[in-house]
Order: sequence, then C-alpha cells, then structure tokens
Amino acid sequence: MADTIVCLDAVTVRRDGAALLSEVSWTVTAGQRWVVLGPNGAGKTTLLLVAAGRLFPTSGAVDLFGSRLGVVDMRELRYRVGLVSPALTETPPAQERVLDAVLTAAWSVLGRGYEHYDAVDVARAAELLRQFGCGSLSDRRFGTLSEGERKRVAIARAMMTDPELLLLDEPASGLDLGAREALLRRLTRFAADPAAPAMVLVSHHVEEIPAGVTHALLLRGGRVVAAGPVEDTLAAGPLSRCFGIPLEVSAVGGRYTARLAARPPRPRAAAPA
Repeated sequence: MADTIVCLDAVTVRRDGAALLSEVSWTVTAGQRWVVLGPNGAGKTTLLLVAAGRLFPTSGAVDLFGSRLGVVDMRELRYRVGLVSPALTETPPAQERVLDAVLTAAWSVLGRGYEHYDAVDVARAAELLRQFGCGSLSDRRFGTLSEGERKRVAIARAMMTDPELLLLDEPASGLDLGAREALLRRLTRFAADPAAPAMVLVSHHVEEIPAGVTHALLLRGGRVVAAGPVEDTLAAGPLSRCFGIPLEVSAVGGRYTARLAARPPRPRAAAPA
C-alpha cells in the first residue's frame, strides 16, 4: 500500500537467548495514531526501536516507507523518523541553549558547532518550541529545564526534520500530574492535526494516552495480545489478558482509565428451613 509507513512481518528479536519479540506482525499507515501498551518487559521499547530502524530483527521482515531493512541504506530513511526514547542515551549538552537543542537536529548533531542554519531553520525551531508550549524557554539552558520541559523540548527536536513517523517512548513517564496533563494536552492537539505525521506512543498506563489515538497494540511477553481500533482494543477483555489481572475500563472524552475489577459478592448460604 502506498500509504504504509512501517510494516513488521513475523518479526522476532532475540538477545542472549531471550525472545524480546516473538512473531510480531503490525502495520502503521499514514494518519494513524497508535498507542502500544503492555506491562514492564513486554517488548514495547524493542518494538519501537525496530520500527525506527535502530534495531534489526533476528528473523522476519521490516519495511519502512516501502524499503526493506537490511537492504536499504538507513541513512537515507532515518531523517524521516522522529524518535524520543530513554533508550537513546545522548542528550543535548546542559549548557546548550534550548533553541539550539532543537535547531541542531537539522544536522543530526548534539551541541551547536560551526554548521550553518538558515533563517527558515531558526524560525521552524522556534515554532516547534511554541507548538509544544516551550516558546518562552528558547534562551534558557537545557540543563536548567524541568523533566516535563525536557520531554517537550525533545519532541520538538524530533519534529525538526519534518518526519513522516513520530515514535514516543513513554513520554509522560516520571512526570507529576500537572506536567503529565500539560504534555497530553499538547499531544491531543498534535493528534488532531491532519498534517501531523503518523504517531506511535508507548506506555504501560492507559491514563497516559492522549485523546485522539486511533489504534492500539497490546503486547505481553513479546507477543501481540490484540491490535486494532482503539475503541475495540482498549476494552476490559484485551487489557485484562495483556496485564494478567481482571480490569475494569472506562473512557470519557477520549481519555481512558483502568482499575482492578471488583470481585462479585459471594452468595450467602441459604437459611436453614
């Protein structure tokens, strides 16, 4: 299909004898907004790195923008993928100006040096910071930002090359309630923008899913439990199988919550005749 962004066909990833992913098949097309959910160790980050072309599978096939990983030169494709993940340990230098932390993504470098940037590049970096609520931080040093501010700046940086696929690995993890809701509000607006790239967001909390997500993939033990439209997949049955506990799920305004299902009351013994 012409609008296919990434396609995994029976992908397995093994490391040190352990299967991190097992026979995973999954397709993301243009305009879709996916959430990948699962408990710790389910293989979510591994899946994201495979989708980004940063990790090659042990077996199976991965097509990114219609090109097969292992055949195409990934340097030609990586600028088309924006990735924000704790698995990428490199971050902008603490003394880097926030505007430059976003701007330098145009050259795929961390830390501004002697590379040249046009006025249009500077304007784009400033606009992305504004879009993610960081416009007033442009002249701050990256090392002075809060965790929530750093995550929003990281997303702005990932968008600098105008990617066709945005991958976010637990962007709300570690944030307090206010910072989480501020980030999710921005991501909700992003998801509603028809010009925005396809998006895949990883989490293990349904409460951290922004409104506007269209599809969900549930992973457990490296295997797909369920995948499809969000209203069908983020239901009590699939989520209970995914997390291994009975859950009750509710949705209000496109936001989800889940809690342990209440046990039915035990039937009372019949009174003696």
